[in-house]
Amino acid sequence: MKKVLALLLALLLAFAGLTALAEDEENYETGDASLDNPRNGDEIGMNELLVISFGTSFNDNRRLTVGAIEAAMEEAFPDWSVRRGFTSQIIIDHVKSRDGEVIDNVTEALDRAVANGVKTLVVQPTHLMDGFEYNDVVTELATYADAFENIAIGAPLLTSDADFQTVMQAVVDATAQYDDGETAICLMGHGTEADSNGVYAKMQQCMADAGYANYFVGTVEAEPTLEDVLAAVQAGSYRKVVLRPLMIVAGDHANNDMAGDEEDSWKSAFEAAGYEVSCEIKGLGELEAIQQLLVAHAQDAIDSLAE
Repeated sequence: MKKVLALLLALLLAFAGLTALAEDEENYETGDASLDNPRNGDEIGMNELLVISFGTSFNDNRRLTVGAIEAAMEEAFPDWSVRRGFTSQIIIDHVKSRDGEVIDNVTEALDRAVANGVKTLVVQPTHLMDGFEYNDVVTELATYADAFENIAIGAPLLTSDADFQTVMQAVVDATAQYDDGETAICLMGHGTEADSNGVYAKMQQCMADAGYANYFVGTVEAEPTLEDVLAAVQAGSYRKVVLRPLMIVAGDHANNDMAGDEEDSWKSAFEAAGYEVSCEIKGLGELEAIQQLLVAHAQDAIDSLAE
């Protein structure tokens, strides 16, 4: 009986998630899904580079972020077949239902690699940090250890001190036009209950140490909170605020929690506090420096196979 109730609860939660996702997208034109390449083809040879992302159902943004990262991998590693896997089943189901586009989840992508006779598999997640999502991928990959002759996984985006410097500079370069002495640039991360949530505080410290005092980092679902960021901005003498996601994609959180017109959005909160607000709905994955940093992590994973 308990198992039945648990299954029913899981189904209800999944349905609620899909309904909420659909409602969130009602007022958005997410783009043409046919322009996106799901990279789920077969007959791919013996070397596969599987790029795993959380995913987004915003079609144009998926192509400009996740798709751009995958394309950078293809250019950097012409001898490898680049394939895609998403960790969010809700997003996968929604895109399939709405647009007819089929995207593999992690299990499907790994099973496809086995069926294709792949001998060497390198997995490169696009996750920001070594959190729950990344470690779930590591755990599942371990169960396929005997299915391939060689297997390796790349590090998440923010791993080394050098990674933080690269990401910080990429964001600063992308927002340089707002450096007018009266604009605060606020970066919205997702946040997690995992210990790895500390990456946001570390990024804030990196910004401060580098002299970028007008940059502020917060999260949607953890700390620092919107209230923390607002208080920090109010402690300065800024008139304007620019909001930009500190996420690989700019999907639901960026369009709604950050830039939405609802009372509890970041945009609404800063406008209510008297600031002139601009929103840049662009994910980190659009930045070439971010794409190349993930390429470098994939290269490290490939190099580890020879050790």
